[in-house]
Amino acid sequence: MLNGLWLGFFVVATLAALARWIGGDVAVWAAMVESLFAMAKVSVELMVVLFGTLTLWLGFLRIAEKAGLVDLLGRALGPLFARLMPDVPRGHPALGFITLNFAANGLGLDNAATPIGLKAMKALQELNPSTTVASNAQILFLVLNASSLTLLPVSIFMYRVQQGAEDPTLVFLPILLATSASTLAGLLAVALMQRLRLWDPVVLAYLIPGALLLGGFMALLGGLSATALAALSSLLGNLVLFGLILLFLLVGWLRKVPVYETFVEGAKEGFDVAKSLLPYLVAMLCAIGVLRASGALDFGLDSIRSLIEWLGWDTRFVDALPTALVKPFSGSAARAMLIETMQTHGVDSFPALVAATIQGSTETTFYVLAVYFGAVGIQRARHAVGCALVADLAGVLAAIAVCYWFFA
Repeated sequence: MLNGLWLGFFVVATLAALARWIGGDVAVWAAMVESLFAMAKVSVELMVVLFGTLTLWLGFLRIAEKAGLVDLLGRALGPLFARLMPDVPRGHPALGFITLNFAANGLGLDNAATPIGLKAMKALQELNPSTTVASNAQILFLVLNASSLTLLPVSIFMYRVQQGAEDPTLVFLPILLATSASTLAGLLAVALMQRLRLWDPVVLAYLIPGALLLGGFMALLGGLSATALAALSSLLGNLVLFGLILLFLLVGWLRKVPVYETFVEGAKEGFDVAKSLLPYLVAMLCAIGVLRASGALDFGLDSIRSLIEWLGWDTRFVDALPTALVKPFSGSAARAMLIETMQTHGVDSFPALVAATIQGSTETTFYVLAVYFGAVGIQRARHAVGCALVADLAGVLAAIAVCYWFFA
């Protein structure tokens, strides 16, 4: 899938460049070659920040794991999983891996979440009576994973830092609201297909307080001006970020965890994960750069913009759509689109803010499905794809709506 997507970028770019060349634009080829080298340079600059960020957060996450915070979260969610995944016995290792995967996704560490998610999927496969057909528990895990519940989008903050944003955490609240909508849509879609009893008293005991808290929070936000919303998002983003670090350290110290040595142990894993990403980042950023330089991307966006104008709608979100369109297929391509949007329109422009919110509230559905199910030999995904795409669509629409609310 990624092979076809990546090759398709170059083929489309070539066809668009040929059309422009025939039309008299002789500089298009030089622009495409220049874009290749420019994006290769951007990839290396981005990796410098990525090395530090992944190393830092995997170090702190290892402290949380050793301090028992992950196990505590697993026990807290145990009764809920018992209803949502009745085929998984209580205390099964799969629940611990699922919890850790959600924790990594919640912290915005999508690259760290992948290896943990693979462990969870393999543990669930041990309970699957079929070797080729996805079980209900595997489908629910994949859809919730693909819904990208991101409570602390560290990677988005990192990209904004790298592009020179004065306030990297400005998109904290928009992402929180949009990713909540995405996850809720995914859960409801799976519940409908699997006939899960969401009205079970235990499930409601988890969902209702969360829904009331989120609804009350949104009602509070509804009375604030756009300036106040942006300021609150920045404040909460920074407080949550540092408060989480402090929580990990203090609980680790109280539990007699050697916090420094444990941090270094986790940081080494972060370094290994980060260095493996550079080839993929270069490949995708260069392909996106060529696509933009050829004029193909602008042509597609102009066509969509014309349709939106004909409908009488505001078109400012259109320039953020490349991130939304490629996100279900490739996380690296979506990151490349996000960075390219930031560079083209400005890191704090409306399209860049929408693209960052979309990036933080949706997931690489087809990539996750191919990797997770492929790792355990699943060939029939059943309703996994449809439910995951429902979550993606809800995340994109919510991201656009929330950004108009916060930043328009």
